[in-house]
Amino acid sequence: METLLQILSPDFLLRNSVYTSILVGFACPLVGAFLVLRRLVFMGVALPQISSTGVAVALSAPLWFGVSQATHSSQSDHTIAFVGSVVFTLVAILVLAFLERRGRGLAEGRLGTAYVVAAALSILILSKNRYAELGWLDLLKGEVITISNFDLALTATALGLVLGILALFHKELFLVSFDRAMAVTLRKNVVFWDIVLYLLLGITVSLAVLSVGPLISFGFLLIPALAAHLFARTMRQFLLFASLLGGFASLAGFWIAYKWDFPVGPADVVLLGVFYGMAWILAKIVERVSGKQSRQKKW
Repeated sequence: METLLQILSPDFLLRNSVYTSILVGFACPLVGAFLVLRRLVFMGVALPQISSTGVAVALSAPLWFGVSQATHSSQSDHTIAFVGSVVFTLVAILVLAFLERRGRGLAEGRLGTAYVVAAALSILILSKNRYAELGWLDLLKGEVITISNFDLALTATALGLVLGILALFHKELFLVSFDRAMAVTLRKNVVFWDIVLYLLLGITVSLAVLSVGPLISFGFLLIPALAAHLFARTMRQFLLFASLLGGFASLAGFWIAYKWDFPVGPADVVLLGVFYGMAWILAKIVERVSGKQSRQKKW
């Protein structure tokens, strides 16, 4: 308890890292829920790695054109990285969605290839950038160490905008994701709402990767939503359970990592995996008990 109080203290040295992790923990599952509804789980795996490739390219591009990065501020580097991340993520989403609509090839194969190539390419590019030692390689490995006030403010503002749009238009986005045929029957602009969802997904993934790295981004995009899907009976419950689980796991994971000197990213993801395993076991027990009770009622 003493360690937890220390982490939550306003004077805690890594307080910005704690706040950012909690923000990502609450926000990412809300966007990831739409990936689960659309059965695009593999896209949730590939996108954070593709986003990290955008970060690597954006940070290394000035060196390729002979521009020195020695005079760059951390804020300008963050802005450049964010632009590269968003561009790569949105392009990847549009290309993968287009190929899926055309029905060409195996979707899982494309996403798996994109994930592996993007992960390897990110490390190769940054390994040739001497300024990567300033923390970007650590970030891509899931090390959440120092986050500036500017980074925290940018993350909070952008994620707040994403959550606001989700709150205003969640009915349309859910309808398009859950029952496209009904959306067409009701004359909803399916293409427009797809674009809105892709933009929200791209911004969220890019911010999460820049803030906490691709490892945590993937974990919080999908695992809380998959766990919540086992118990939720309504869409409102689905979003609420996923977001609360993500927020709790981010705080608990940071506490475990700080107390036992583990990397934050792997600690968060392993904890999410434990929660998902426990949820799956509990769901099976509930299913078996309810099935047994229903059979007894028939007799």
